[in-house]
Amino acid sequence: MKAFASTLLAGYIAYAAAFAGETASGQHGRRKILQGAIGFAAGVAAAPPAFARLESVNRPELLPSEANLHVIQTEKFLTNGQVRRMDQLLAQLERDTGFRVYVLCQNYPLTPGLAIRDYWDLGKEGQKDDKYVVLVADQFGGRGNVLNFNVGEGVKLALPNVFWTRLSGKFGTTFYVRDNGIDLSITNAIESIASCLRSTDGYCTAPPDEAQSFRGLGFN
Repeated sequence: MKAFASTLLAGYIAYAAAFAGETASGQHGRRKILQGAIGFAAGVAAAPPAFARLESVNRPELLPSEANLHVIQTEKFLTNGQVRRMDQLLAQLERDTGFRVYVLCQNYPLTPGLAIRDYWDLGKEGQKDDKYVVLVADQFGGRGNVLNFNVGEGVKLALPNVFWTRLSGKFGTTFYVRDNGIDLSITNAIESIASCLRSTDGYCTAPPDEAQSFRGLGFN
């Protein structure tokens, strides 16, 4: 299995941010590389060692009753309007390009964890559809980068590892969240991903300077 195996919960959903980051002096902290995924990007400070002991989670009761949603919130970082527009954007992106992009807003341990694998049909044994991205937003008490990604192999040709490092370094730091809010951190990251996947080149190594907004992509 290439992605979303048990490694995912052990290292990503449960405590992904713990392995991301740069120290205050600019040195890179530990990074967790998942099967079929990317390394996590720069945060403000290395996460405390206690994070490494967090337990993995599997709570399907936290999943929405409605099927096929692209945005799930167990922690309300986005307004209802932002969720609606983002869900529409990502559903349309999937129809137009075949790329599946999902967002999970959580506050560990309040997370569906492994249950999202079945809800979004990700990383199954022998599965050929690996053109997916999962953005997990979690503030982890303000001690790390809020944006973490699991990226299927089918996306890495269009958006290589360096793209995700630069994306979370641009929009996911505690400084950015402090100045702009976590909702804009998530929104701008998703707009950048959608713009790159829709670009004529079909390839990005860095977030565009001005990604298409929801309005520019046709969602009011």
